[in-house]
Amino acid sequence: MSAPNKQYDPVEVTPLHPDEVARMRDEALTAVAGAQDLDQLKQVRLAHVGDRSPLALANREIGALPPQARKDAGQRVGAARREVSEAIEERQQILEVERDERVLVEESVDVTLPWDRSPRGARHPLTTIQERVGDVFTAMGWEIAEGPEVEAEWLNFDALNIGPDHPARTMQDTFFVESEDSGLVMRTHTSPVQARTMLSRKPPIYVVCPGRTFRTDELDATHTPVFSQVEGLAIDEGITMGHLKGTLDHFASAMFGDGITTRLRPSYFPFTEPSAEMDLQCFVCRGASVGNPDRPCRTCGSEGWIEWGGCGVVNPRVLIACGVDPDRYTGFAFGMGLERTLMFRHGIEDMHDMVEGDVRFAAAFGMEI
Repeated sequence: MSAPNKQYDPVEVTPLHPDEVARMRDEALTAVAGAQDLDQLKQVRLAHVGDRSPLALANREIGALPPQARKDAGQRVGAARREVSEAIEERQQILEVERDERVLVEESVDVTLPWDRSPRGARHPLTTIQERVGDVFTAMGWEIAEGPEVEAEWLNFDALNIGPDHPARTMQDTFFVESEDSGLVMRTHTSPVQARTMLSRKPPIYVVCPGRTFRTDELDATHTPVFSQVEGLAIDEGITMGHLKGTLDHFASAMFGDGITTRLRPSYFPFTEPSAEMDLQCFVCRGASVGNPDRPCRTCGSEGWIEWGGCGVVNPRVLIACGVDPDRYTGFAFGMGLERTLMFRHGIEDMHDMVEGDVRFAAAFGMEI
């Protein structure tokens, strides 16, 4: 086996000649400086730093040299490759800054231009007013109770002292599930939630029950077969009509503003005794239109009062049916329509606006009331 060629002169190997290495370095630096964008710089990197670049091929020739010749050749080629790599990194930083500045200009958005996106929707005002009512009563220490919309006939009627012959139990007013013998109805009021609450817990009870109810009414300007109610129930020792009046006065002030005047008119409901209708002093004319033809009021019809809802002291029969001792506990209950409340608060004249789903109606109220 022959000995290594110790006389091999690297200068005679063309790729390793100092002038050739300098030429390849200068050619690479010129290409780097001439790159106008990042894509061009990427091509320069592949051509002058990649595995098949001239300097990379020259570097491979070093391994064939005798040991004493490798150091100088390696330093010469390594210095050239390092200089090219540093130039590429510097050029890349410059081009990235130029690209970012150009993007800021070319892709800027003129916020003053007319927009063409679909407008955002809004929460339905019945939802927001229901939440507002809940906030009023929870601030008073009450709780919010909920129940199913498909309800047992006994809870919807019998437990509330609405007998079998009561007109409300006929098909004219009530949606029965399958048939009248099924024992299931679409609840006609949220009062079954009150009955469920009395059956499931012991007094004292202070709950407010908002939710949807169903009756076989025709849809017109003031009626709808699906409407929302909020009912309240207070059961405790020593509850009187005075407590009812004070609670409803506070509720009215929260809904229609401070200083609103209320009154109770005698009425009849099977589940309360005594019972009353609650009227509000007209919040538009404040009663000034009564007997004054010069100041007519469309809101109250110049009567000075607007009917808001029903209320009364809980009938002892209802307490007994729900397992509450009527000799120890008394209570009051009330119920108001949320659609009616919304119409009063905002001057809405037609119930169709609330149920037709036109986003333009809900958008006027925004996200909150």
